[in-house]
Amino acid sequence: MDEELFKALADPTRRAILDELVEHSGQTLFELCARLSTRHGIGSSRQAISQHLEVLEGAGLVRSRREGRFKFHDADTSPLRAIAERWPVIDDER
Repeated sequence: MDEELFKALADPTRRAILDELVEHSGQTLFELCARLSTRHGIGSSRQAISQHLEVLEGAGLVRSRREGRFKFHDADTSPLRAIAERWPVIDDER
């Protein structure tokens, strides 16, 4: 799981997608593409963003749900705990 998580976080577009989903959960692909374009200057196609979402889902960082004709995407940052547990912050106040 670590490799998938690090691969997902390595790409700046995927990090921007996570930023947007953390800030505004439950976005459709169309909404997400619009926000990425206007707020981050990312002009990727819907297909490219969809592929990024698949990588994020594979890492457990995004959950998707269907409601009728629409598919909504939500961030799930719980897999990031594994990073903090693997390398805990050491407060060195010597």
